[in-house]
Amino acid sequence: MSKNLKKVKVYILVALCGLLGVSIGGNAVYADESGGSYNYSARGNPVASPSAYQATTLWTGEKLGVGAFKEPADLHVTADKHLYVMDSGNNRIVVLDEQFKLVGTIDSFNREGQADTFNNPQGLFVTDNGQVYVADTGNQRIVHLDPEGKLVQIVDSPESESLPDDFQFQPVRLAVDKAQRIYTMATGVFDGFMEFSADGTFTSFIGANKVQFSPAERFWKMLSTKAQKSQMVMFIPTEFTNLDIDDQGFIYATNGQGNDDVKKLNAHGNDILRREGYFDPGGDVWISSYVGSPRLTDIDVTDSDIYSVLDVKRGRILTYNGDGYLMYVFGELGNQLGEFNTPVAFDRIGDDFLVLDKALGEITVFETTEYGRALNEAVRSYYKGDEEQANRLYDKTTQMNANLDFAYSGIGKAKLRQGYYAEAMDYFKRSLDQKNYSKAFLLYRKQVLRDHFTEISAGLIVLVACLYLWRRYRKAKGGKKVVAA
Repeated sequence: MSKNLKKVKVYILVALCGLLGVSIGGNAVYADESGGSYNYSARGNPVASPSAYQATTLWTGEKLGVGAFKEPADLHVTADKHLYVMDSGNNRIVVLDEQFKLVGTIDSFNREGQADTFNNPQGLFVTDNGQVYVADTGNQRIVHLDPEGKLVQIVDSPESESLPDDFQFQPVRLAVDKAQRIYTMATGVFDGFMEFSADGTFTSFIGANKVQFSPAERFWKMLSTKAQKSQMVMFIPTEFTNLDIDDQGFIYATNGQGNDDVKKLNAHGNDILRREGYFDPGGDVWISSYVGSPRLTDIDVTDSDIYSVLDVKRGRILTYNGDGYLMYVFGELGNQLGEFNTPVAFDRIGDDFLVLDKALGEITVFETTEYGRALNEAVRSYYKGDEEQANRLYDKTTQMNANLDFAYSGIGKAKLRQGYYAEAMDYFKRSLDQKNYSKAFLLYRKQVLRDHFTEISAGLIVLVACLYLWRRYRKAKGGKKVVAA
């Protein structure tokens, strides 16, 4: 009987442990170890989130009927939704339409009556009018082709006093603005992006990263002699890792220095990116010891100042609004649909994401969920000044995801624009948005003073009159003679 009782106790203990384990771990979210959807709270803690995007289709070169891709390095979606894939290992560009039907391939062009080809091209950019720019890395040049694939110009061997005599031009990524200025990321260039005029003349560097070193290194360098300083390792700015350009000509760039990993450069090369979110735009806030800091390798900017970055170390795409708030995260490393081996580039076709895997030679299509569409449209509505629509859509997202703190801030901003300052304060308080809470409070105070000006003025007049009469009374009472009894 005692043995049976012991067995029962053991079973009960095991069951209790199991229940405790489920109850303790049921709501835990591990941002770096789980492929599940998540975001970050205002306090920087990972929290569960609905999926904003889901992988739906996987395309390979064989499925597209063009033969296997070999180490593809870049892709670009044009204004008319044509997809250009840089198939670097095969030295060609594959052009597809919106339905992923083959439009054609570009593997050579006519140059002075003879066929010329690419050599390990790494980057491409296509303008709204179909002008194709190729970073022909192996041939140390930029190739400019017209929409029919005819050669327009070749940019190579840039000359400048700021370039060393033995400089070898190896463009890797590039972008072109509406004035046909070319901005190029080149191997071994630490002075920023190389800027070329429309005729291919090198003009300047733009947006160099600042030198980063620790306070300890700075201190020892101050105490060192000239001889010791000469033996120290030189502090060299970090190279950029990629770039994109928006409709207004601002350059969005990523770098690998672990500080200000995302930048928005104006014409003077100054960083004007807004960083008003709970943490600076970049990779994951939570960093594991075995994966290390994020490594951003691509960036894409779409309408309404929305932009996304690709973290190759984790296989994740993180999207931010123009103020720098993280909207959603998706993707991870693995071997299933929606997972990658070596994600190298991505772009949007409409609201869908296309992610290129270099090692596997695949393109994964991600489509928006209802939650993702609502959040995208909420940000766009606020950007366009449609506060009522933004308020409605933000409210919809919070009903689907109560953990999305920045959406409450979005509702607060919409209320603020509409003049509902007291309501805006409540939402800003909930989202821990101190800056906008202070702004709403000041406006609310002015509103109260303005709405109750008559009552306040009348009260002040009465108060002044009472004080005046009181002083007269005290003075009159003080002037009377006191008669002794």
